[in-house]
Amino acid sequence: MSRIHRTLPPKNTRIGIAFSGGLDTRCAVAWMSRQGLDVFAYTADLAQPDEANVGEIPGVATRHGAKAARLVDCREALVREGVVAVQCGAFHLSSGGKKYFNTTPLGRAVTTTAIIRAMREDGVNIFSDGSTHKGNDIQRFFRYGVLVNPSLEIYKPWLDRAFVDAFGGRKEMSEYLASIGLPYTMAAEKAYSTDANVLGATHEAKDLERLDRGMRIVAPIMGVAHWRGDVAVQSEEVTVELARGVPVELDGQRFASTFECFRALNAAGGRHGLGMSDQIENRVIDAKSRGVYEAPGMALLHIAYERLLSATHNENTTDLYFTLGRRLGRFLYEGRWFDPEALMLKEALTRWVAPAVSGTVTLELRRGDDYTLLDTKAVRSAYEPDKLSMEKTASAFTPEDRVGALEMQSIGVLDNRELLLHFAKALGRGAGTMDDLLLGEGT
Repeated sequence: MSRIHRTLPPKNTRIGIAFSGGLDTRCAVAWMSRQGLDVFAYTADLAQPDEANVGEIPGVATRHGAKAARLVDCREALVREGVVAVQCGAFHLSSGGKKYFNTTPLGRAVTTTAIIRAMREDGVNIFSDGSTHKGNDIQRFFRYGVLVNPSLEIYKPWLDRAFVDAFGGRKEMSEYLASIGLPYTMAAEKAYSTDANVLGATHEAKDLERLDRGMRIVAPIMGVAHWRGDVAVQSEEVTVELARGVPVELDGQRFASTFECFRALNAAGGRHGLGMSDQIENRVIDAKSRGVYEAPGMALLHIAYERLLSATHNENTTDLYFTLGRRLGRFLYEGRWFDPEALMLKEALTRWVAPAVSGTVTLELRRGDDYTLLDTKAVRSAYEPDKLSMEKTASAFTPEDRVGALEMQSIGVLDNRELLLHFAKALGRGAGTMDDLLLGEGT
């Protein structure tokens, strides 16, 4: 039996909805309640920068017909998962060296698990949200929801043909709300849509679906539009301190919680427009989409973390950090952040890599991702200038030692030479000499 309702559940059924307070979820709550369902609305407090007062949103849900509405505090949990993502390098999308820090996938992981737990407390076992069938979130909400509550059933208005036919666009939804005396006053229509939490903001859709419309049409909500000449941005030196891979201090100021420290990182990076990127990505259905992202705090933390990482760990460990982290980033993107395969990677990276990453990093921030590293003090630094100094020092090894090391390598080099000559003959490269192989044209 399918756990997904293709049509509206029976009247008087309890149904929970992730309620953002926007036009789509207002319309869904109003319509479902007027169809006889007992709607319970849950709003996640993610310290979202696009909301002046998130505490007012549950009241909007009850005015639109929800039987009950709750605010679910996800702030500390979201920052905790964001720090874990940095510790693991769980970022698979990168363009020209600029990363997308998976801020929306992290938000969905925390939001869904918290809301489903709250629903379980209220005896609500059918879950709804505003995601469409074309995006990633429909999969993320489903996977995390069923993971927390194996008895969970799903009803999504945007999977119900009757709802989609009636409310397929913003115009139809606005007209419906006006017809029931709950007119929705939209702010000035933007050329794109935005989803945000304390870790970052995602801008996509509408005009941003066109690749000839760049980041310049975006009005940042977490920092400055660093590309605009009329925006004054002063260079600034900042010092970030990490303890066991967790941010604890910024410019000498300690914070009562990691959440508060992260907000300070957001403010510092945001003053310069740090951490904005334009990415073409593959959605979970393997079709390409495009987004413009902001994440000033994640970017600043990431710079400091990887600087200390490079000073602390050896090459093999950092290689695992990058390769396993990229794979973990894709799991996160697909809604698998709490699946066994992801937990295994997180366990390895947070247990054996992050605890040694402690110290301070000082940077000069300028505009956008233009910055300079000024000082690095790693607590367990493997970097010692005298080890490989070009000056005359008490080195760990002598010229004679290096001669012996080079002589040993001749064994492998000569073995490889014989193998390469074999390939040259097999490929018909002249007489099968090294010159034939190294200088000849490829086949």
